[in-house]
Amino acid sequence: MAAAAAAGGGGEMVVVRLPPLSEEDPLFQDKKRILDSQNLSCLFQVPISCVAADTLKLLDKMIQAARVAHMDELELYFYGDDDFGPLSARNELESLNLLLKILNTLLLTTNDDAKEVLQILCDEILCRLRTLGFKDNGQMIVQTQNQAMEDSLLEWGEQHGVKTKLQVAFFQGAGRGMVASENIGVGDIALEIPESVIISEELLCQSDMFLALRYLDSITTETILLLWSIREWCNPSSNFKTYFEALPANFNTGLSFGIDALAALEGTLLFDEIMQARQHLHQQYDELFPMLCTNFPDIFKQDIYTWDNFLWACELWYSNSMMVVLSSGKLTTCLIPIAGLLNHSVSPHILNYGRVDKATKSLKFPLSRPCEVGEQCFLSYGKHPGSHLVTFYGFVPKGDNPYDVIPLDLDTSVDEEDSSSLSVILSQTTHMVRGTWLSRSEGPPTYGLPQRLVSHLHAVLNCGQNESTPEADIKENDRMVLETILSIFNPMLEGLGEPDDLSRENAHWDVKLALDYKDLHRRIVLSIVTSCTSGLAILDS
Repeated sequence: MAAAAAAGGGGEMVVVRLPPLSEEDPLFQDKKRILDSQNLSCLFQVPISCVAADTLKLLDKMIQAARVAHMDELELYFYGDDDFGPLSARNELESLNLLLKILNTLLLTTNDDAKEVLQILCDEILCRLRTLGFKDNGQMIVQTQNQAMEDSLLEWGEQHGVKTKLQVAFFQGAGRGMVASENIGVGDIALEIPESVIISEELLCQSDMFLALRYLDSITTETILLLWSIREWCNPSSNFKTYFEALPANFNTGLSFGIDALAALEGTLLFDEIMQARQHLHQQYDELFPMLCTNFPDIFKQDIYTWDNFLWACELWYSNSMMVVLSSGKLTTCLIPIAGLLNHSVSPHILNYGRVDKATKSLKFPLSRPCEVGEQCFLSYGKHPGSHLVTFYGFVPKGDNPYDVIPLDLDTSVDEEDSSSLSVILSQTTHMVRGTWLSRSEGPPTYGLPQRLVSHLHAVLNCGQNESTPEADIKENDRMVLETILSIFNPMLEGLGEPDDLSRENAHWDVKLALDYKDLHRRIVLSIVTSCTSGLAILDS
């Protein structure tokens, strides 16, 4: 999106233009409504003679507008009318980086007087980016460990044109990761991977496996890539031998959970997610084998294409693959050697990295917030809840994850006589909750709950209200909503039981991970129950 700027009024003003909202954005009307309600636009006039304090107040307005522009569906659902942000770490990173890019462009084109005020804005944004997020390093202890395979992988990468300002480190409770080998600033490239070492379907097209299977409608290119990776993993002559040797023998994701871990998950969203995923993978394996070994014995060896190896390859692609736009313009799922060593964070350093640079034919990983020497550098794996991250990646993220939501299966019918547009919109919305500690409002009218959910329940329970509704009726309506939510979440909390007192230090990895997720799920449910109970107490006071 392009942004324009100009100096006007004889150099007295600097005009900062954010990219306008796109009418093709499905959230356009909602975003426009929020901007209007906050009296915000995408154009700001900054007086050159403005004192620093007033300049920073204007910056706050710019950031608020950028936050709205970068809203996703989940942030919009949990948005409250009095919520000016930050909305999430990801949203804040995107908003601040957009403004920094626009202001840096202006610095190149404006006169010296304007540059002074623009520099104040840029310095403040960089200051906010440095303090954004929690201190990941404070929760991760670096371990001394033999990393010969990792060093070999980095050396192999350098020989093939990889450029990096990162080095491998091991962290207690998190395994491998990458730390900055020097101070890396916003916009600097932390890692650059040549397209020639990216494992994608374009590489696959050169193999005999692809030529043999390309006309089989029942097998997708993604599946062929998965099967190819099994063979390459077991092939001592593979061009990617060093990469495959550096991969873990076990990925320890939820797909490999044992019976005890699954039993610990009973009553959680994760239990159903893992069972469905495992059923899908078993079905897929049974459809492929022994059929492929029988029809293509020279390509598919029975001793290689076992269920265990198939599951290993599935976990590899689930936990390490990235969606990338190649230089050809095609969007495809890829394995990126070395980049897979980067760990995920809800407040990452690297946010946007999905397009190969056509000029350099390389995939670049620029920083969206600074990373100091020795600090672990984090990547964003995407907008995923903890259940997804456990199932397909094998960890529960540290910090508050705004995507940890519990969907609600509610009766979405409303009174036919209620024809308000709001009710129509709400009746078509999937409703959800998340930890109420993320809410900025603990009391009425929402009691820490999503405003859209509360409005929907008012409509469903036929207890709508307006400015003329008596206070006693408003309280009774709120009581009905809170009691309805409690009727859903009290049984859910009872089903989760009490926190497990088992010593987790001696527990198997999968049981420990399952209990960590269950603690997170229980904490969310408990926060809903506590907020509703507190709300009822407020109504009784």
